[in-house]
Amino acid sequence: MRIDKLLANSGFGSRKEVKKLLKTGAVKINGTTVKDPQTHLDPERDQVTVHGETVEYKEFIYLMMNKPQGVISSTEDDYDETVIDLLEMEDKILNPFPVGRLDKDTVGLLLLTNDGQLAHQLLSPKKHVPKTYYAKISGIVTNDDIEAFKRGVTLDDGYVTKPAELVILSINEAENKSEIELTITEGKFHQVKRMFAAVGKKVTFLMRIKMGSLMLDESLKPGEYRELSEEEISVLKQT
Repeated sequence: MRIDKLLANSGFGSRKEVKKLLKTGAVKINGTTVKDPQTHLDPERDQVTVHGETVEYKEFIYLMMNKPQGVISSTEDDYDETVIDLLEMEDKILNPFPVGRLDKDTVGLLLLTNDGQLAHQLLSPKKHVPKTYYAKISGIVTNDDIEAFKRGVTLDDGYVTKPAELVILSINEAENKSEIELTITEGKFHQVKRMFAAVGKKVTFLMRIKMGSLMLDESLKPGEYRELSEEEISVLKQT
């Protein structure tokens, strides 16, 4: 991890402010003064001091990614690019992992963290954490579908889904297409696609836009990510 990243994450200001701090000679790694912001270190082994005071590096990292198509929600894979491959080395060093999975062709909000307790909390079936998706559908979504999703639909394996909230955003009868938002509180394999298949329709595009209280940052382009703010982390932990 770079020293400027560590110091910025530890509350010593922006990257620009940290660079100024480094130039003053106030920062030491294992007793040696460092001024180059690109100096790398191991937070687990190296001791960092600022003005003689030891810097206690934070243990956890929380990242929001706009997952692109064609990338899998896994920490490693022998064949496909993973979401971890999209991270900078200084973020990989803390060993974050995706909280839940998005299908290879599904895009949108993906949380990555090394906070196992929060991940368990967000994924626990007992918590019923809502997840909202935007989707394009081949077929005309109807009010009957809305009611069916409210009751729960029977999937191809006989499982009956928990009640879900379906909102129709637009209908194009000429092209036999619909745009919708769907909020579910569980995460079965290919669930959204299978729910629409159960009512005779096909998902042609799927994007997760919300998980619990966390909304996808619309400024993030596919493949981009950012750290969560302290407020976002706090609210997520209360989910």
